[in-house]
Amino acid sequence: MKEIVVPELAESITEGTVAEWLVQKGDKVEKGDPVVELETDKVNVEVNSDFSGVIAEILVGEEDDVEVGDVIAKVDESGEAAGSADSGDAAPKEEPKEEPKQEEKPEAKEEQPQTQDDNKADQPVASPATRKRARELGIDLNEIKPKDPVGRISKEDVEAAAKTKVDAAKNSKKDDQSAEKTEFDKPVERVKMSRRRQTIANKLVEAQHNAAMLTTFNEVDMTNVMELRKQRKEEFEKKHGVKLGFMSFFTKAVIGALKEFPLVNAEIQGKEIVMKKFYDIGVAVSTEEGLVVPVVRDADRLSFAGVEDEIGQLAKKARDGKLGLNDLQGGSFTITNGGIFGSLLSTPIINAPQVGILGMHKIEKRPKVMPDDSIQVRPMMYIAMSYDHRIIDGREAVQFLDRVKQMIEDPYDLLLEG
Repeated sequence: MKEIVVPELAESITEGTVAEWLVQKGDKVEKGDPVVELETDKVNVEVNSDFSGVIAEILVGEEDDVEVGDVIAKVDESGEAAGSADSGDAAPKEEPKEEPKQEEKPEAKEEQPQTQDDNKADQPVASPATRKRARELGIDLNEIKPKDPVGRISKEDVEAAAKTKVDAAKNSKKDDQSAEKTEFDKPVERVKMSRRRQTIANKLVEAQHNAAMLTTFNEVDMTNVMELRKQRKEEFEKKHGVKLGFMSFFTKAVIGALKEFPLVNAEIQGKEIVMKKFYDIGVAVSTEEGLVVPVVRDADRLSFAGVEDEIGQLAKKARDGKLGLNDLQGGSFTITNGGIFGSLLSTPIINAPQVGILGMHKIEKRPKVMPDDSIQVRPMMYIAMSYDHRIIDGREAVQFLDRVKQMIEDPYDLLLEG
């Protein structure tokens, strides 16, 4: 019997959650066939079988957490599933097998399951995920009558039992004020956080705990950028096959400012400051599973069209759930655009171990006092830079953001430099 184990996934990733089994007990597999999909901190990965044969045991259920090196399934290379092996509650259950060939010992046959595990024979049939959910809701599986004809208890059965329990408690409260109170007096729904959402939550808190984070603000007059885009957008798209957006302007402006203020393009490792001599710019992308930050590699070497094309491809991969680990690793500085959701002003959180992040916001027409003291209505955008005060002083942060502002307000010069 050969074991399928969780392989080394990637640097810094040591565990994952079983998202979906791609095979069932008894299925034939070839060496290299994917058998299970794991959800990790960053992306979903498929685990392949290192052997050819039949899936004899599945040892973990969907939504169970596993670590690198854990045995998650067994393969019978002889080509026959191990009927005597108990795959546990995680595997699809089969009806107890009858073995008429041993009719001479029927009594011993009937007693065998109890002699192996006296308690297990009395336990209801349910997956580990279902049992875990029942524990969370305080539901006794022995009191649930499953809807499944073979007697397997599902999470839906558990949720229904929990709802019945809550309803009963509420009704009892109405009848008897001394009845025990439930946690909530009104209906709620509990949803397990995905591993990716847990990671996002932990890293955001970690960033605030481990960095002396401050935010400085400025505002940018977007008149010239918008006029330039209006003049060149059709010609640009015909020539390059991509639209000329705002992100390429801000990416190029950030790179120009990073070259003038190199500490913003650094990180802290122990007692050392690591000065990065490359410009891999992370671009925050919102997906259904949460925020991800794919990285535009060597953005300083790309043209405006190259930046727009790379950002577009990465955003599509993110929304389609096809980002690879290499798309997310590294990065020296991050840009996030809350303006696409209507945000007027915000304080972005640093994407550790980076020490700076630029926040863009929505463009809004506001009155502006011009150099000749006239007042004009201009398309304005607030920009914010959060930074790690441990290595970036306030003066540098303010000057960095002001340099970004200058280059955006003079996009023709930026185009020449870019």
